Amino acid sequence: MKLEEKIKLIWDFRGPNCSKTAEHYQIHLSEFLTSCNTSYFEFGGKELNELHYIVFLVVSKNTMKYFRDKLKPNRGEIA
Repeated sequence: MKLEEKIKLIWDFRGPNCSKTAEHYQIHLSEFLTSCNTSYFEFGGKELNELHYIVFLVVSKNTMKYFRDKLKPNRGEIA
């Protein structure tokens, strides 16, 4: 049995107000995920330091292009 490959899509927010901006983006991402009929594994946010915050969405490799094209993340990595 082969495990499904997961991709983590990442949005970077930088600067003195990055946490507030990222939290606001998470609200919009949550609304999008509620409205779309596509599955995902998880999403959330993480403070890397006081000037860098990320928002991420973990999806299957099969649905990555859909989310990438709709949401325009800054980068991605294998999860």
